[in-house]
Amino acid sequence: MSRLFFTVKHLRVIVLFILMCSGLMAKAQYFDITGNSKHVTIPFKMVRDMIIIQLNINDKGPFNFILDTGVGLMLITDPKLVDSIDIQNKRTLKIGGLGEGDDYEAYITSALKIGISGLKSYDIGAAILKKDHFGLSNYAGMHIHGLLGYEFFSNLAVKINFADSTLTVSHPKNIKVFRKGVKIPISIEDRKPYVNAKVIFPNGTKTNDKLVLDLGAGHPISLENVIKNHGLPEKFIAANLGIGLTGPIDGFLSRISEVDIGKFKIKNVITSFPSDDGKGQQIKRDGNLGMGILKRFQVILDYPDSVIYLKPGVGYNDPFEHDMSGLEYYSTGDDLNHIIISRVEPGSAADAVGLEKDDEIISINFKPVSQMTLEQIDTIFKSQSDRSLLLQIFHDKKLDGVILTLKRRI
Repeated sequence: MSRLFFTVKHLRVIVLFILMCSGLMAKAQYFDITGNSKHVTIPFKMVRDMIIIQLNINDKGPFNFILDTGVGLMLITDPKLVDSIDIQNKRTLKIGGLGEGDDYEAYITSALKIGISGLKSYDIGAAILKKDHFGLSNYAGMHIHGLLGYEFFSNLAVKINFADSTLTVSHPKNIKVFRKGVKIPISIEDRKPYVNAKVIFPNGTKTNDKLVLDLGAGHPISLENVIKNHGLPEKFIAANLGIGLTGPIDGFLSRISEVDIGKFKIKNVITSFPSDDGKGQQIKRDGNLGMGILKRFQVILDYPDSVIYLKPGVGYNDPFEHDMSGLEYYSTGDDLNHIIISRVEPGSAADAVGLEKDDEIISINFKPVSQMTLEQIDTIFKSQSDRSLLLQIFHDKKLDGVILTLKRRI
């Protein structure tokens, strides 16, 4: 398996570059409902705080795509699809300044036929990377073929029910809004949705922030420019803010006292503070609001009317917890059922017992990890401070038993 991976931020920089250079923004790209139906229901899988739907491309598939409101262009990350989806017209775009040779080239397609049950696509092209830089399948523990963003939301209202893992899609005039839900204005800029929120820090400082509503971000909230403008909260830890294999985003984790969205006041929220100050963003912003918060609601995203509807859902009042092991890991192998440690956080519980990068986790409390999803493993490692776990580890060509005692670090 390749050891070359990029951050999601790099992925979005590449998407922006492709949009600017390819002319793909010249035509409206959207989905519409087929027939006389007013509503279409689409099932999804929730995997490591990612919404994954199945779709066909040019009558081939199904393929697994992540819904990501932070991405403004359909992106195919699995280069093998170029030979299987019968693309009639494509041209190559070299992504200059990011590397050398074919590793940094993408195919730009003409309009594809994107098949999602009950929907029809119009003028949706895509970028197909010539090399899989991102390792999204390894991060998800299942085969991921790409990302779908702005085009899915641009013309329709999309209701997300995390409790039953369904999307309900309709024209905005046919929305069945939530009883006791809250309507909140958003803006659509650079093909992404933005919302205003009030943030209250532990020292009482209050800021009014413009945040991307980002279904592709697993954290609750990320705030940019805070370190240089306000400093960090008193209690924090240095952390890799990335998503495992896709590369490190250096920064810090702490908690804010409250984030207010509409009438909702969400307390004691684990917050990411990237060291990068956000330079290079096309739209001035203060950070993004991710799935760690959004999944606590029922959500309706209505791009055409520039609003979002929120209603508290299952888990709305659950406390925010972070990994207590200090491990980052990914799945590999033909069946993606081998779990390999990619990073050990210095000073963490895993570091204290001598776990190392490239160790393989075989079992947790006698249960083989091959019988578990990555999300189930994540849940165990977030479960309870001072909980002891027996891990069987393959290290240096032999099996070792290790007792790992979880420690809340933030």
